[in-house]
Amino acid sequence: MVKESLTVLKVTGLEKSFELRKILDNVHFDIKMGERIGLVGYNGTGKTTLANLIMGRLKPDSGTVEYIKECKIGYLTQSIDYEFTNFVEAIVDKKDLLEHTSQLGLEKVYDWEEHRLQHLSGGEKLKLALSLIWSSKPDFLILDEPTNHLDFKGIKWLISELKKFPGPILIISHDRYFLDETINRIFEIENKKLHFYNANYSEFRKEKQKRTEDQLHKYTVQKKKQEEIEGQMEQLKSWSDKAHQNSTKQGRDFGTKEYHRVKAKKRDSQVKSKMKRLQNELNKNKIDKPSEEAVVSFQFEADGKRGKRIIEAKDLTKTYDNRNLFQDAKFYINYGERIGLLGENGCGKTTLLRMVLGQEPPTKGTLWKSQSIKIAYLSQDVHDLQEETTAIDALGFTEREDIFRARTLLANLGLKEELITKPIGTLSLGERTRVKLVDMLMKEYDVLILDEPTNHLDLPSREQLENTLNEFTGTIITVSHDYYFLNKICDKLLVFENHKIKRMEMKPEEYLNKEKSNPNVSIKEELMVIENRLATVLGELSLLDQKHPNYFVLDREFKELIAQKKRLTNQL
Repeated sequence: MVKESLTVLKVTGLEKSFELRKILDNVHFDIKMGERIGLVGYNGTGKTTLANLIMGRLKPDSGTVEYIKECKIGYLTQSIDYEFTNFVEAIVDKKDLLEHTSQLGLEKVYDWEEHRLQHLSGGEKLKLALSLIWSSKPDFLILDEPTNHLDFKGIKWLISELKKFPGPILIISHDRYFLDETINRIFEIENKKLHFYNANYSEFRKEKQKRTEDQLHKYTVQKKKQEEIEGQMEQLKSWSDKAHQNSTKQGRDFGTKEYHRVKAKKRDSQVKSKMKRLQNELNKNKIDKPSEEAVVSFQFEADGKRGKRIIEAKDLTKTYDNRNLFQDAKFYINYGERIGLLGENGCGKTTLLRMVLGQEPPTKGTLWKSQSIKIAYLSQDVHDLQEETTAIDALGFTEREDIFRARTLLANLGLKEELITKPIGTLSLGERTRVKLVDMLMKEYDVLILDEPTNHLDLPSREQLENTLNEFTGTIITVSHDYYFLNKICDKLLVFENHKIKRMEMKPEEYLNKEKSNPNVSIKEELMVIENRLATVLGELSLLDQKHPNYFVLDREFKELIAQKKRLTNQL
């Protein structure tokens, strides 16, 4: 049995640059047996680069990566969607793999035909990749964004497996809930350096804020002291200049001139001494101004109010490749609601989004959508931008005012001039996501359809996006496996379960933690919501004339609510 204190990996003096841009500068760290480390930092700071240096996929410009103990590494790459495109050979004669896929909700993988394996969803690919890594029995895990595309069942499985894993783990992730549940140490890349915190993510944020405030206070005190000394130096220099002027005035005798020359030299000597003392003090105890977190500015504006109900499904059925995704679905979405789509990978969440967008037809039933609404769509795929074009060219704006606004938004999102003038193929996945967000920001819309919007976004950008979405007055329909994001944004759900889609009047946290043993609890909660809505609808109806255009909409909703109430009451 290996002791937890045993050092597995030792990194010394690591440096790496790309095209004269330094990414990592003189980085040192050890990783010991059993450690759980979260590697965090802004997009483009070098997290994936550091992982590839550890793996030996990249060579450092200088420094060493030394494994003290020989170990087998299980490495999950961030771009798993595009590397694991063929699993046909991988699943042959791998009993452990099939056991893990079953635990992750992928049933009878060994029966899947080659066509099915080559047309997997992002979540299914990720689950197969994780199963392959676990079945290889690694000693050391490096996971780059392991929860992207992973459903909540998969996330819980992964958290459970990581807790049992005896070796060291290095996780690159922007999923705050996942980091809080899995790691106890943070490596943060900032300004090309590595900073260390013995904490999970939430504790790290508090500790970093405290460190920043302490550093800012010390920097302010140093700055004030510097200004005092520089003020004294200016005074001495003024006196010195005056002494030099007096020493050269006409009409003075030699003794007086000599007196003023000596006085001027003395002043010069005092100024130089003060300057040297100040420089020594600054060099000895120099405190840099703490880096300010990038202010990520999102600006969403809904294009006015629309009718109450904007989307309605009746007996909606979708089959795909002889698979029944969902059937006889009945639900509605009102203007201004925040709807989260919840369900396991492959249940049809992204397919439903495509149906709302008109990109997929229903197999049976109807999906009605108000013709007056304008929809903005952010897809999971960040590889649909032309890689040879620059960010600004890919957006396709020709008007000078639009180009200027796009450049401003890209800068606000952290893409500075040197990045937006480079080919998109050189940008990280997070940087490409920001380009797609700018494309959304430049439009006016009523409905946001967001498919895994936080994938590849760094943590500050996620938090700013949450704050801004909460100010958006239109409708939000989102698929996300970011537990914190979904809870902060959504107050209603469309739950995909047993080939059905069910509307739930509750937040994700309530649904995921509801009492499974007592189904009557959720029924009573739904009844309470329906009764509250009935009272509101009745109040609105009482104020309207029957000829008013909204009267028919409200009257129809009232009748539907009565029917729902009757159905739920019969279930008690």
